[in-house]
Amino acid sequence: MTAEKWPTILVVDDEAGIRQSFKMVLKDQFRVLLAEDGSAALDILTKSTVDLILLDIVLPDINGLDLLKKLKAIDPNAEVIMVTAVKEIQTAVRAIKLGAYEYIIKPFLVEDVINIINRALEKHNLLKEVTYLKTELERFHPFEEMVGQNEEMKKIFELISIMADSEGAALIQGESGTGKELVARAIHRLSPRREKPFVVIACAAIPQALMESELFGHQKGAFTGATQTTSGKLEIADKGTVFLDDIDTLDVSMQAKLLRVIQEKEFERLGATKVIRVDVRFIASSNKDLKNLIREGKFREDLFYRLNVFPILLPPLRKRKEDIALLVDHFLALNAKRTGKPVKSFSSGALQILQEYDWPGNVRELQNLVERFFTVTKKPVIQRRDVSSLRLKKPSIKDVSLKEAVSLFEQQYIHEVLESVDGNKSKAAMILGVHRNTLMAKSPHQKKNE
Repeated sequence: MTAEKWPTILVVDDEAGIRQSFKMVLKDQFRVLLAEDGSAALDILTKSTVDLILLDIVLPDINGLDLLKKLKAIDPNAEVIMVTAVKEIQTAVRAIKLGAYEYIIKPFLVEDVINIINRALEKHNLLKEVTYLKTELERFHPFEEMVGQNEEMKKIFELISIMADSEGAALIQGESGTGKELVARAIHRLSPRREKPFVVIACAAIPQALMESELFGHQKGAFTGATQTTSGKLEIADKGTVFLDDIDTLDVSMQAKLLRVIQEKEFERLGATKVIRVDVRFIASSNKDLKNLIREGKFREDLFYRLNVFPILLPPLRKRKEDIALLVDHFLALNAKRTGKPVKSFSSGALQILQEYDWPGNVRELQNLVERFFTVTKKPVIQRRDVSSLRLKKPSIKDVSLKEAVSLFEQQYIHEVLESVDGNKSKAAMILGVHRNTLMAKSPHQKKNE
């Protein structure tokens, strides 16, 4: 861990010797700030982010317990360890009730103090993780891994593996339902930040009036209803990755504030003046053409270039139809695992209908369809007649030759006959009036079923 990423400890003590002793002991593992009284401590806390405070209970300008209340009001997430030369159980109990983590008595062993500090910081980090997990539990993750053999997708997989180790921002563009969040998660999982939070900010789902508070957090009393100081998602994501989904929906003024955070890696909570520094990697997504929005004055050009360090353009499902069968198998397996039911399959005729459809909702639409048929179909194989009820859009034949149109009709007719006899080619050949070998040549991908 580099020095700039070390946890910050504020030592509040009116004795210069004690302050310097703490600094000598802590300076090789922590960033240490010093305050000689309560006023100096409050000033520091309103300007700097502090992870832990070592607070003397006897100060010249304020009682330590009163100062503890004020410090916790400013930053409830900072851990506080009370320090005193007098052993008073009643005072210790009051300090713990007011939010102190622990109570140590002078003189003390350095090793004991370090152990207490480390335990307090473990709790501090755990609370951050819990806050992050609570936000994640509110989200539904539609798929667990990336699937595809399309050449464009292979290039994207390769790019992800190359760029994951970088700290550069990424901009993922593509139609709705193409899997932009999935790509962002893959980048995070492959990066050195994989053990830290991946925080999603759904820009389109958050009212603009609440966006600043959502991103930066707010101070108690910053606005009506702000009954306590709250950390924003950027602070929760410290050392991790922030995914800004549908970033094109941010208004221009919010874009300017976000640009500053990306550039400076610092911000202030709403209603506060204290600067909070964060170390996060930014990944953004959009289903709009951002360059068009720039020309229309709806998106900042400087923000676009800040985010577009690693551009990723996801193809729509209609341009990677060779992946449909793979995706169908993947979603069927996920549904079987989730429900504990046997794995089902789609017949070749049913798959043909899926491959003829243009999928305006892309992979998300396909996933929802697979889940529906997995749930409602009682048989282990989902047939063409089941899927035909969807009235999925057929490919247009107005621009093809007569020979191609006849071939399309022939293939569709053969599949329907095969479906009617559960794939038995001998029976289908008799119905069609052709030799079985001719039928096999015209439907080489149909599963054999004698």
